[in-house]
Amino acid sequence: MNVSDQLVNIDRNPESNYVLHDRMENRFPFHHHQKGQLTYVEGGIAYLNTMDKAYFLPARHYIWIPPGLEHFVHQKKNSSIVRNLYFAMPANDPHLFYDRMGIYPANNLLLEMVKYTEKWNGEILADTFENEFLTALRKLLPRISTHPLPIVLPTTDHERMQPVIQYIQANLDAPLHLESVSKTFGMSARTLSRLFQSTLDTSFLQYLKLSRMIRAMEQLLQTNKTVSEIAYETGYNSIATFSNTFYGLVNVRPSEFQKFQP
Repeated sequence: MNVSDQLVNIDRNPESNYVLHDRMENRFPFHHHQKGQLTYVEGGIAYLNTMDKAYFLPARHYIWIPPGLEHFVHQKKNSSIVRNLYFAMPANDPHLFYDRMGIYPANNLLLEMVKYTEKWNGEILADTFENEFLTALRKLLPRISTHPLPIVLPTTDHERMQPVIQYIQANLDAPLHLESVSKTFGMSARTLSRLFQSTLDTSFLQYLKLSRMIRAMEQLLQTNKTVSEIAYETGYNSIATFSNTFYGLVNVRPSEFQKFQP
């Protein structure tokens, strides 16, 4: 079945749920669904891309994608299994959780329930055990998902900003400063600062901090490096500063986050 047919089938029946356990989501272009979507990447980390932001999806976290949000997902490891659950959304459900994109920790109960669905694939019709199970899973989400992960990295296709972003991503271990980066690209610090605000809606320092934290999260989950090694490789000379910055964003210490490693 080709990608276009798969996308059509997901939304063919607005009243049914749909299950997809494979790597198909990784091949979808920008698209949206009428259904709400839960995506969990088993065995790796991934990114959700919307039209203007990139969201980091670490191990043992899932992403909730509300109906109508343009997106595509790509995972870092081709061996990862992407588990996608698509939910018919009742028109009278008042819970705001379903209207907002969010990345949340997946507790053991949710992981077991998601894994239980691996034997199903395709449309799940009403008046079946499978449908009741998925409906219960959907209703569980707002109760267990109250603290979204605040790691959102804005993106842009602005011609002047693209090389700047690429430069920053390639040099996260270096002592980057607004003045030195702006000089590298032949512009004033004031001009570069304005470009960050106008194209990414964030400051240079905030973009740099988020980029370093995302790189650190990747390293914590995908390597056996120590926390101190990762701190220095992401531009921090102080392990305490690195740990406090990480905790301020993720709400756990780097050493605790490392235990999520698949």
